Amino acid sequence: MLAVAGGKGGAGKTTTTLGLAGALARQRRVVLTADADREMPDLHAMAGVARRPGLDAVAAGWSSRFAAGVADAPTCGVRVLPAGSGPADGRATGRSPPDSDVAAVGRAEEWADSVLLDCPAGAGPDAVAPLRAADAVVVVTTAEPACLRDTAKTAAMARELGTPVAGAVVSRATEAPEGVSRLLECPLLGTVPDAGITPCEKSGDGPPSSDRDPLADERVRSAHDRLVSALQPKYL
Repeated sequence: MLAVAGGKGGAGKTTTTLGLAGALARQRRVVLTADADREMPDLHAMAGVARRPGLDAVAAGWSSRFAAGVADAPTCGVRVLPAGSGPADGRATGRSPPDSDVAAVGRAEEWADSVLLDCPAGAGPDAVAPLRAADAVVVVTTAEPACLRDTAKTAAMARELGTPVAGAVVSRATEAPEGVSRLLECPLLGTVPDAGITPCEKSGDGPPSSDRDPLADERVRSAHDRLVSALQPKYL
């Protein structure tokens, strides 16, 4: 089970989670992605699956194989489990705490070739649970200094929990800032370009980038294919 984490929201964790899953699916692998972020769940929306059932249903006894939805294009075939609902500690509503949710996802390894966890930002119990349960973590950051600093804290937290950091991904960039590996104390797996503005858009011949799924961009897909190659066979 591989966690995809980062220090800040908007760094590209969810896109990276689905991008890696899509690359594995192109290898004919059976892939489950799960959203561990109860506070700001968006994996289901990006993948085009229903918000319910979620991780809390699996913790309550549902089979993850049947609870997970199937993603729309461009990540067709990837199975997606939305986040559980309720507060991260589960006290106010009696719903399952994050540790129970993530432990339930681990059972999916009986039928899925790969399980990817989309982690929340920060250092609360909902962020700690998937890092503790995962076999390894990939940290995702943008090239902005503040995001890099927060991602370094996430990498350090994973190591304190005994979870190895498989490597780092710099999103929305074609080149990584100098010293990223040294700052994050892990290998640089690669960069993922911003879908950005294409020549066709500049001439008015294509849809605006805001209307496009970045995972449909061939450059982005190729970048995720390279990331999967860098992670195999040790982590995926």
